Amino acid sequence: MSPVFARSPWALTILSLLNEKPMHPYEMRRLIRHRAKDEHIDLKPGSLYRTIEQLERTGMVEPTERSREGRFPERTVYAITEAGRDELEEWLREMLSSLQKDLPQFLAALTFLPSLTTQDVRSQLEKRVVRLEMAIAAMDVARTKMEGLLPRLFFLEEEYALAMRRAELDYVRA
Repeated sequence: MSPVFARSPWALTILSLLNEKPMHPYEMRRLIRHRAKDEHIDLKPGSLYRTIEQLERTGMVEPTERSREGRFPERTVYAITEAGRDELEEWLREMLSSLQKDLPQFLAALTFLPSLTTQDVRSQLEKRVVRLEMAIAAMDVARTKMEGLLPRLFFLEEEYALAMRRAELDYVRA
């Protein structure tokens, strides 16, 4: 029986990066930070290497090169396999076309509002408005800096996140 592939935010991130080119985990982590992908994806620290091992066991990625420089640990460069590329494409198509049941913490909190007093709810929502306004301002600055540097395709998630924050702000204010 072959190992089962488990979809996760790390698996999606790793497969997507390796779809660009083969690379080692250190380079993956650097690109994730550089591209701010960890702003929109819940990437738990310490899971990168475990996920790479799982992807290798399930045939989604494979090592292509191992090297060592001086006393540094050995670096393994990984590449996506044909099976990994097929999985990535199928997974992305499904994510883009289907409605998933996302249950953000804010939605969960709204579900149980009767546990707080009306005044407490109002006070917390007023704090949320201020935080949303600050987040939107910061996102606007970041978006402005990115415009012209990269094609729009590379910051669509920023546009979406900004639109969602603005919609949330309108909702909370109402």
